[in-house]
Amino acid sequence: MTPRVFLRLLRQHALWFILLPVVTAVSVYFFTKNEPKAYKSQATLYTGLASGYSLLTDQKAGFMDQSGVAFENLLTTLNSQETLRQVGVSLLTRHLPLEKPDEKVLSAEGFQELRQEIPENLRLSLVRNANEATLYARIDSLSRVGADNPIKNLLLKSETSYSVWTMAKKLKATRRNSSDMLDMEYESNDPAVAQQTLDAAISVLNKRYSALKTAETNTVVSYYEGQTQELKKKLDEADNKLRAFNVQHKLLNFPSESKNIAASRDLFTEDYNKELMRNRAAKASVDALNKRLSLQGVLITANTELKARQADLADAQNQLASAQAYNQPAAVISRLQTRVDQASDALKTTARTYSAAETSPESIPQRTLLDEWLAKTIDFEESSAKLEVYKTRLKEYEKLTDEYSPLESQLRQLTRDQELAEKEYMAAVQYMNQAVTRRQDITVDGALTILDTPSFPHDAQSKRWLFIALGFGVGLFIAMVLTAIRFWADRSIGSPEQAESVMGRPMTALFPTVRKLSIDSKAGRTALSMLEQLCNAINFEIVKTTAIKPYPPVITLFSVRSKQGKTWLATNLGRIYVEAGQKVAYCYPRAANEPEMVDQNGITFFPYTRRSDLMNVTEVEHLFDSKTKFDASRFDRIILEIPALISSPIPVYLVNQSTLSILVTDVNSIWARAEQKLLEMYLKIATHTTQAVLNRVDTSYIDAPSKTDAQQRPTEPEHSTEVQRSLRSLENQRMLQYGKISQ
Repeated sequence: MTPRVFLRLLRQHALWFILLPVVTAVSVYFFTKNEPKAYKSQATLYTGLASGYSLLTDQKAGFMDQSGVAFENLLTTLNSQETLRQVGVSLLTRHLPLEKPDEKVLSAEGFQELRQEIPENLRLSLVRNANEATLYARIDSLSRVGADNPIKNLLLKSETSYSVWTMAKKLKATRRNSSDMLDMEYESNDPAVAQQTLDAAISVLNKRYSALKTAETNTVVSYYEGQTQELKKKLDEADNKLRAFNVQHKLLNFPSESKNIAASRDLFTEDYNKELMRNRAAKASVDALNKRLSLQGVLITANTELKARQADLADAQNQLASAQAYNQPAAVISRLQTRVDQASDALKTTARTYSAAETSPESIPQRTLLDEWLAKTIDFEESSAKLEVYKTRLKEYEKLTDEYSPLESQLRQLTRDQELAEKEYMAAVQYMNQAVTRRQDITVDGALTILDTPSFPHDAQSKRWLFIALGFGVGLFIAMVLTAIRFWADRSIGSPEQAESVMGRPMTALFPTVRKLSIDSKAGRTALSMLEQLCNAINFEIVKTTAIKPYPPVITLFSVRSKQGKTWLATNLGRIYVEAGQKVAYCYPRAANEPEMVDQNGITFFPYTRRSDLMNVTEVEHLFDSKTKFDASRFDRIILEIPALISSPIPVYLVNQSTLSILVTDVNSIWARAEQKLLEMYLKIATHTTQAVLNRVDTSYIDAPSKTDAQQRPTEPEHSTEVQRSLRSLENQRMLQYGKISQ
């Protein structure tokens, strides 16, 4: 729909757009005469959900805005039925003890309504010997029982200010932009009730929201407390197993001990090898000296005292080596070293005593040899004693190694179990600490802060004018809907664009509704301009088809339906040609009691009788009977109007002989499938150009010429008749040359 069509619809249905909104607005005005007064109480809360500081603020690694979800949870809690029920219980707790109305608590109207809803005996039984907490508990208990009672019906089923349904409809809470502020409002017909309801709603919301958040953390804390206790038991069991293992195997630090054993074993092995080499060297020396002292060796060996001293020295050396190997105290080692020294000195003394008795000449060299033998013998005995100790100690280290090898895997398993149990326990403790901190955070900062307390509304808010405006808007909407329904249901042609769309042909001329064809009116100037344009189009087709169509040219006017304005168009078209000095014959279907032929204002009107064999008529003259003398050669233009196609057969031969056809359609006529099919059939018959004309078009679709331009129309020239006759003679000569007409 174009703007022009829309504006045209508005003008056509202007009465609807004025009458319907006024009627609906007036109706709302009268219906809202007794509108109840409305008082609105408002409050603002600070939630701290978006930017508030808490115990966990500094522990958050990154920022994630979850205030939207938090606000949704808060509003859901506020609008829940349980919250609203508790608010209603709080209101009843304040109002039931009243013995008379109080404007600051409950107005007279609300007081009477409450007395009607709650029987007096029930009210007295509730308030008797009851403080505020006791009364609240009694009312709350009655509202929770399964059976119906006045308190439960008042809270859950009535339409009073105490009902859940009423509060859910009138209690509103919205977040202010993206801040931490929550704006709340409540509307009631009693200002005190509005304030008290909002105050009770804030109090109940604080309790329930904090309780819900605390319940969440309590569950988590309880879970982690149980987990911590179980993991502590598991850790204790792992510690006990590890401790028992260490006690059983006398382990202080297994890794250090095993490392020390390995190091000591390697050291003792190295010392053993060194001592073994020393022992073998000493033994070789002793054997060599024994050979040199073979003669005296028998005497020395045979001597009992010397053997005893040697045995004593060997025993002392063994004890000293053992004490040094096992890291005995220094006093013990010093005592044993003294014993070794004493045994060595005793052995030397004994050996010198026996060697001094010798009187042979080689006594001095033998003494020296004997001293060397004694020194090597002492070294050999000392080395042999150390080798025995080293062997014993190495066997002990081998035994410890064999014992520690399987212990290592067992100890590793026990240690791993103990470390795993410790990690699980520490993680559970950490999670529990976080949950406890979260619970403490909710306890510290869980309550909502009241920034603006609920106000006491002194002035009532009237929505009457708003309802009237809405009523006016509804009426306007209804008018638009009715207009749209009429527009879409109407199959008539509404605009030139629509006509061109449904017909599939351009409009040659658009004629408005004309009461008087004069340049003084916009419609008259428009019609004259369109007639001139139509004449130009007709003359163009006449000139184009002069060589192939007979003279005078026949201009056929047709329409699909009747009363489309063909007669008006033909008459005014004829006037244009008459003004140009041409003779025009207008042939049209006869109406009742119409004369045979009329000559008026230069136009000759030829009515013809409607015939059933119209489709077989081959010439225009054949339309008339013998009484009507129709001579086509007397005229310069013949305008032929044929009956409406929908109620008459198409004159095929006449249409084929026409120079031009003009389809005349009224803007309010219906154009549907039948009309389209008839037009397509006509266009198949017509071998010439068919122009389309649309009548009764709104002037908004047409650009009318100005009055100055219209006054400049050409006047009828002098001797126009002679000029036209000369032009006609020239045309006849041209036609004779082409053999189109006879002598």
